[in-house]
Amino acid sequence: MSERTFVMVKPDGVQRGLIGEIVSRFESRGLKLVAGKFTVIDDDLAREHYGEHEDKPFFEDLTDFITSGPVFAMVWEGQDAVAQVRRMMGETDPAESAPGTIRGDFGLDLGRNVIHGSDTEEGSAEREIDLFFESDELVEYERIDEPWLTE
Repeated sequence: MSERTFVMVKPDGVQRGLIGEIVSRFESRGLKLVAGKFTVIDDDLAREHYGEHEDKPFFEDLTDFITSGPVFAMVWEGQDAVAQVRRMMGETDPAESAPGTIRGDFGLDLGRNVIHGSDTEEGSAEREIDLFFESDELVEYERIDEPWLTE
């Protein structure tokens, strides 16, 4: 089933020049980029985005980090996109991520793990897409290889 998910290259990934590598991995997997935005997150958006962690001791460090530099926010579409992206990202802690995953290959530290991705379609993905993108920023199109990717 085709679905959409939110993905963000965090400030450490941007500063390390990993945007192209990450986009390339998702495209090679057969996912379709339907929105992208290079931006700096302000404090209000950071607090709303990470609101579920507000009562946790790392919340201030998390919001300070995500607002510390530019991010690349994206919306990806494809069959089981949320689950595919989650597998490709690896575990939240890069030390527990398998080689070949984005965090396993590029993450150095739990707090600097290069990438964020939604964990559910009908929860965080929809909410996060709405936080970062207006509906008219999501582009509808068919990739020429789509008929070859899934049955």
